[in-house]
Amino acid sequence: MGSAREALLDAAYETIVAGDWPAIRMADIAGRAGVSRQTLYNEFGNRDQLAGALALREAERFRRITSEAARHAPGDVGDATAAAVTAALEAALDNPLIKAALTDDNSGLLPYLTTRSALIMDVFRQDSVEIFHARWPDLADRPEAVDEVGWICETAFRLVISHLIVPSEPVETTSRHIAEVVRRLMASVE
Repeated sequence: MGSAREALLDAAYETIVAGDWPAIRMADIAGRAGVSRQTLYNEFGNRDQLAGALALREAERFRRITSEAARHAPGDVGDATAAAVTAALEAALDNPLIKAALTDDNSGLLPYLTTRSALIMDVFRQDSVEIFHARWPDLADRPEAVDEVGWICETAFRLVISHLIVPSEPVETTSRHIAEVVRRLMASVE
């Protein structure tokens, strides 16, 4: 069933990117994926759950990109943050699904970056906390620091999403600014 799930997510991706999401029927998406409509409903339940699963799959792809950048960045927590932010924002610039979510009100995906972003935020928050604790193990030894680091990671995520939705400066500048925020917040934890 895993391959049917991926085929359905791929079909939904193509539909949203093409701008056809508002007019397409679930049966059409199932047909594009080469599965029955019932398989689609069994796998996702409804259109919103399909869109949510697609947003989560894309978030996981971005998480791998940002995690790799942060894990290999030399320097302090700010440098790791800057590398992750740069990787995320640069990947978003060329991502057709992100472009559709930001420019097509009917794509159904913008809420997954804004009002319904809790699942995606959890993915990035958990990964960021793990990276911070792996690179700075003394933080994990202090229980009070664990929650604080999680809150700082969530704050950085929210800033990235804000700059993704309404970019106000070049990617490198945004990355430096968010890194400095994280540095200052982490200084109170360390």
